[in-house]
Amino acid sequence: MAERSISLATALLLGLLATNAPPAWSDTRRQWDFQVTLDGQPIGEHRFMSTATGNDRQISSDASFVVKMLGLAVYRYRHQAIEQWRGNCLTGLASTTEENGKTTRVRAEAEGPAPVPDDSAQSLVGCVMSFAYWNPAILTQTRLFNAQTGRAETVQVKPQGSDTVEVRGVPVAASRWRITGTAQPIDLWYAADGEWIGLDSTVSGGRRLSYRLK
Repeated sequence: MAERSISLATALLLGLLATNAPPAWSDTRRQWDFQVTLDGQPIGEHRFMSTATGNDRQISSDASFVVKMLGLAVYRYRHQAIEQWRGNCLTGLASTTEENGKTTRVRAEAEGPAPVPDDSAQSLVGCVMSFAYWNPAILTQTRLFNAQTGRAETVQVKPQGSDTVEVRGVPVAASRWRITGTAQPIDLWYAADGEWIGLDSTVSGGRRLSYRLK
């Protein structure tokens, strides 16, 4: 039974990564716009923009959420990050997060033969990925760098089988994956061409945070 489970997981992963067309994230320039909801109610959006030159890639991430109760804003969140990549390895990151008036900044750079120029920056040791949901290579990782906290987290990523997700009002067949080891499990959905199209997680109070591609 264990051998069959491993074979199934491998088959799902290979089916996701090895498609006839290049995955959407590999385009020279690409943008993903996600509508974000909390328990089904819209609270904002999260945009990712990717620009590639050869094997190098820059990803910009911009999230803005406002949760209201009785018409009043009870929670505000803004996260902006710029990530530098070489292949599937994160080489640099700078992020700013504002959460209900509290600001957190993170900067990290790849470890090299010379000291990191800024003593306040952290070193990215070895080839590490962030929570780069846009890249299906995340599904093979056991350690991910958190752009908001500046910490590397040990994770497990496992296939959850086939599923259907509504994208732009249309049901789309997808592969579902779950990341555990984080504060709360994260469910991800990928279309047949490897494009990331959805995310669900549980946040404070047991509420459901969802991303759906616009």
